[in-house]
Amino acid sequence: MHAVELLRRRIAFSADAFAELVLWQLPEALPGSTHRYKYRLAYVVHSACVLRYDNESGKGDHRHYGAAEESYSFSTPEALVADFQSDIARWNDENRDS
Repeated sequence: MHAVELLRRRIAFSADAFAELVLWQLPEALPGSTHRYKYRLAYVVHSACVLRYDNESGKGDHRHYGAAEESYSFSTPEALVADFQSDIARWNDENRDS
């Protein structure tokens, strides 16, 4: 089995903000992950990536929120997208005056 692309979408939130979501199902787990998915979800505002979820080979599941980086507990692709959407709403709420 080869990697299968499950999702590739770019969503415009405004003239200055967009999200890009990419998700693949892999034949086996990446080093550092316990599941067979490879993903990168990014939220870009004013040309800067302010939020990103990804699982680099060897680094495992993690998220970047502003300048902070922390591990992420992956459960399902649906939960991943829901968590990402929740963080976008949080970012927009916390930064609405900038």
